[in-house]
Amino acid sequence: MQLQAFPPLIAVVGPTAVGKTALAIELARQLAGEIVNADSRQIYREMDIGTAKPTPEEQRAVPHHLLDIVTPAAPFSLAVYSELAMGAVDAITQRGHVPLLVGGTGQYVAAIVEGWSIPRVAPQPEVRARLEAEAVQVGAASLHARLRELDPPAAAKIEPNNTRRIIRALEVYEITGRPISEQQAKQPPPYNITTLWLTLNRQKLYQRIDARVDAMVAAGLVDEVRGLLAGGYGWELPAMSSLGYKEFRPYFENRASLGECIERLKFNTHAFVRKQDMWFRRLPNRVQLPVDQPQLLARALAALEPKGRRDG
Repeated sequence: MQLQAFPPLIAVVGPTAVGKTALAIELARQLAGEIVNADSRQIYREMDIGTAKPTPEEQRAVPHHLLDIVTPAAPFSLAVYSELAMGAVDAITQRGHVPLLVGGTGQYVAAIVEGWSIPRVAPQPEVRARLEAEAVQVGAASLHARLRELDPPAAAKIEPNNTRRIIRALEVYEITGRPISEQQAKQPPPYNITTLWLTLNRQKLYQRIDARVDAMVAAGLVDEVRGLLAGGYGWELPAMSSLGYKEFRPYFENRASLGECIERLKFNTHAFVRKQDMWFRRLPNRVQLPVDQPQLLARALAALEPKGRRDG
């Protein structure tokens, strides 16, 4: 009964193109809610079409938070996102409204609903460059072996060939003198959390993705990429190397036709949604909602009726 006293926090998750935005807006209207973005690309200004950002009309329908908060060149981390998102959730609750965490970046959602404690260690270019050079010289497995000596719990969770994560763990240890595993405790926030996991048959989802990509191109996606490049945003930036943008690099470098790049974007998005599911399956208190069954909104509202916490 005590858990029921916690205020609600609703996470609306699901693969790309499944319909998260539309359902979240309807739920927000029904529940006096406000939406907190949980898409790692929609934080960027000037990147609207390729990120499938809610339209101006959708943003006017209900309050949205954490959209367009940094330029594509600005550094941004999971730790920063977690602080901003949790601040937005708390502020919405204090206003007497219902926070809805909406997006397809599973790591962002998990960090909030599972209450990750994330080390606030800014990237150290010199340390990273040295470790990256070492990885090239002796191999990632050698760095992984070092991490296994310094931080066995972290090493156990990181694949020996995942150079980026190995270097990050070694970087945190070098800067703080403490294993990253000791700094990653989890304490769920004081909310009654329900995760609405939208799903769709894979082939139907692929059809939606392909139609969305075609619509993005028709809406001016290629010109959006061209404008970003003209604005000085290079391909080396994390924002420009993300899905929906990196696929057009060969076109702008005269190494592939536009049609080939569009097909590559569709293929890469198909692969991406398969990875998204791995995150959604682990989220707590989740209710799976197939979007192709009738009365999606009614089923979503029914899932939010007080029934105690679910364990997934």
